[in-house]
Amino acid sequence: MAKIRIIGVDPGIARTGWGVIEVEGTKYSHVSSGLIETPAGKDPAKRLEQLSGEIEKVLKSAKADQASVEKLFFNTNITTAMAVSEARGVILLACSKAKLPISEYTPLQIKQSVSSYGQASKDQVGRMVARLLKLPKAPKPDDVADALATAICHAGRARLPSPR
Repeated sequence: MAKIRIIGVDPGIARTGWGVIEVEGTKYSHVSSGLIETPAGKDPAKRLEQLSGEIEKVLKSAKADQASVEKLFFNTNITTAMAVSEARGVILLACSKAKLPISEYTPLQIKQSVSSYGQASKDQVGRMVARLLKLPKAPKPDDVADALATAICHAGRARLPSPR
């Protein structure tokens, strides 16, 4: 059975989590994960430029076959929602330029996939990610756990084709 490599991304302007897993049948394994941070107070365009450069480096080194990105959920703070939308745009563009098929999932879908409960707490999601990937403890910070959960969600929901 072929292994498929999936990168999951939890987008944000201040903090973007990313996580790479390999899937072979019903077995998942952790490959790598991390966090991209941009400094508050920096010009928004420069923050997006930094995010773009760093996510492109991550995509290049990840050697993923597919990408999974968390969808923006409704946010009462319009300023935050706009910034996250801009970050998502940069991430989606980078994945497209890397020729990766992209799937998007809502936070509810992601939480249901890893914990069977759409209102799971960040702590519950982190613990389940650790359990599913056989990690000694929950990935930190939460953005990284959420990114890995996004990849796991895709692995469980998508019909995975052969690697490219």
